[in-house]
Amino acid sequence: PLTLEEVRMLVELFYLPYHHGALAQELLEHFRWLRANSLSVGVPATGPDACGGTRWRGRAQSFQLLCARTCRLHSRFVSTAGRALLYDLHPYLWDIRNMLLAASAFVLWLGCQSITAPMLLGRDAEPWARRGGLFGELQALLPVGNSCDLFYHPPPLFPSSQLYLLRPLLPLDKLGHEGGGCSEVSQELQAQLSCAPALPGRLLGSFLSLSPEYTFVLEDEGGPCGYAAGALHAEGFLQQRDSSWLPATRHKYPPDLGTGGPALGQEAVLFFHAEPLAVPQPVLRRFPSLVQLGTAPRVLDVGASRSLALCLLSALRANGSRGVFCQVSDADRQQLSFYSKLG
Repeated sequence: PLTLEEVRMLVELFYLPYHHGALAQELLEHFRWLRANSLSVGVPATGPDACGGTRWRGRAQSFQLLCARTCRLHSRFVSTAGRALLYDLHPYLWDIRNMLLAASAFVLWLGCQSITAPMLLGRDAEPWARRGGLFGELQALLPVGNSCDLFYHPPPLFPSSQLYLLRPLLPLDKLGHEGGGCSEVSQELQAQLSCAPALPGRLLGSFLSLSPEYTFVLEDEGGPCGYAAGALHAEGFLQQRDSSWLPATRHKYPPDLGTGGPALGQEAVLFFHAEPLAVPQPVLRRFPSLVQLGTAPRVLDVGASRSLALCLLSALRANGSRGVFCQVSDADRQQLSFYSKLG
């Protein structure tokens, strides 16, 4: 059964409509402070204001631990609560879990950046655009907090106790990655997505080479199970991809490499040798950033996918993006369904 401490946590997350419990208040105070003081992260350790960066990282670690505790509470609650209580309270706890997955990864991402200007946030939203309680206040603190459609999804019919970790790409993940090759993460994703050998480069290769700072990884107990990748300035990214990354990849994966292999392998190799479709200038002007997301078939919880999207869009928005687009083949029903479920 749930412990007394876990029940106390549950109560403090949903204390009173206009009054938070101790846990919720601590989460909000940490997140507000970390966002407001994100400029101190990029201060060198030997600089005159180095103590500011050390303090920031200390509070970031405390925030991460609180988020992890709350995510474990969601998992424990699904596993142990009676059915009637579970279906009454799960939607609220599921929402908070998803929000904290995104907020935790966003703070981790801030810790990897050297932000030199205050975060660009959206204009104040109309009062009806946000829910009340802890969820609404956390939503307001994310750079994409005014994009209401991102935050409203019905909870799953069958609650899952699966624990997830969402984080930015780390230097160790890129070990062994060069040119058009595949990193450890994309090799692992290949195994989880049950795809052909060249497919990880197709999915993530250009982002890992040209825009690794906007790449996020979703993990469960089985390892990496999803990714979100983006390019802040899509026009320059696509030009660099076509002029340098694609030629190197085509050299590494010649057209006859997939001959005699599985159909998926042949398709993946030929993908690199097809001429990419040009993105119309009106699209690039209105939506200057490119995004790409995907999860393994075993990720049935749309909340985890939504957290991936929230985190990536928050990172892009924090650095000035005013709109994003993604490229999907009209024949790729799986990806079309995936993006449609995200709204």
